[in-house]
Amino acid sequence: MNKEQFLAAIQEGMSGLNQRDLEPTIDYYREMIDDRIEEGLTEEQAIQALGPVSDIIAQILTDTSLAQLIKSTYPVKRGMRPWEITLLVIGSPIWGSLLLGAAALLFGIYILIWSFVLLLYAADLVFACASLGVINSIFLLCTGQPIQALFFFGAGLIGIGIAIPFFFGCNKVARGVIKLSKKFVIRLKRWILKKGGAK
Repeated sequence: MNKEQFLAAIQEGMSGLNQRDLEPTIDYYREMIDDRIEEGLTEEQAIQALGPVSDIIAQILTDTSLAQLIKSTYPVKRGMRPWEITLLVIGSPIWGSLLLGAAALLFGIYILIWSFVLLLYAADLVFACASLGVINSIFLLCTGQPIQALFFFGAGLIGIGIAIPFFFGCNKVARGVIKLSKKFVIRLKRWILKKGGAK
């Protein structure tokens, strides 16, 4: 793949975006390729060093805010006519309620997912607190209660044994939720681009 094919592939992947807003991005990648060629790489090596086009498009979408993407994809071509404004105002109780309900539902699901992650961390904290039994066992041993000291020592070790790997599991779940959130936003932005390109 040469430079022009590479840049054309980026343009095609971002085809719904306003061309004027896409030009700085294309210029940026053109300049990056030129800089690497000046450093001694071949055109093909310079393009390979940038990575796959799909990853670049995903990064561009990640860096572009949703509001900016919508504004660029669906530019206002004319002012609204009075009858259009009237229809929007009259219909606002219906479309406004539906839009608000959909946003609240999505936000509620997102909060629910993060509540589950926080619940996992809280459970891990409970196991970590059980590890205080090791300290308690020393106190019990000093007061002449070896059986209770042994019980608390064992319970504390079990707490430590569960809390440490569980913590890493919680971190993995949290990273997974963040990754899924990013994928969802990128897919939403791709959908907006696709709809904008289909106009």
